[in-house]
Formats: sequence, structure tokens, C-alpha cells
Amino acid sequence: MGQAGCDKHQLAGLDHRERGFSRPVEFQGEGDGYRASLRYEAVRVTTDVQPTQDEALTLLIQALHAQGYRQLKTQLSFRRGVYLGSQELWVEYPDPPQAEPERSGFFARITNWFRPSSPNE
Repeated sequence: MGQAGCDKHQLAGLDHRERGFSRPVEFQGEGDGYRASLRYEAVRVTTDVQPTQDEALTLLIQALHAQGYRQLKTQLSFRRGVYLGSQELWVEYPDPPQAEPERSGFFARITNWFRPSSPNE
């Protein structure tokens, strides 16, 4: 469990199978830094030690994005061990850009007719 002096966030979004979820993110103080961890079903994601809780949370979000999680947002629910309820605003994390699937076939050729050419083509 998180330590009394650490923050706790609620993390919500869509998992890699497009299912909605909401789980607590806990922080563990370690030396001069913090680790963020999330448990969701059989998955446990824990970050490397970071100088601040915010940096550990950002690293956790990046790790989840890399695993296909989307529409992630967090809400601070405990600050230094004090319960805040839902007083704090949700912070949304934009999804990383995804490569467009390559189009092929008849419709792709028609679409390419109307696409402006670059000077190098």
C-alpha cells in the first residue's frame, strides 16, 4: 500500500481491449524518489524510481499508453495522506498519435487522385 505521506490518484480510461476501467494509483517512497504502481486485473505496472510523484505518474501513463491503454485521466484523491474526495479536477492525458493504416484497393486509388502531390513526387 502507499505510504501516509504519499499522494493517491484515481486513474480511469480504456484498456487495451476497449473496456472502461477506474483504479487507484499508489506511490511508494524509495530513497529520494517515488515509484507509481497500478493494479488492474492480472496486470501490475510499476515505474522506476523518479524524483517526484508527478514524474512517476507521467512515466506510468506513458507505460500504459505503450500497452494500448487510451483516454487516460487521473484525479488526485489523497494529498499527503489527507482524503480529498472528488474536489480535484480530472487531468486528461492525450493519446499518443497512431500510425494510419495503409489503404489499398480501389478506394485508396480514388482517394489518392484527390490528394495533393508533394513537390518531391
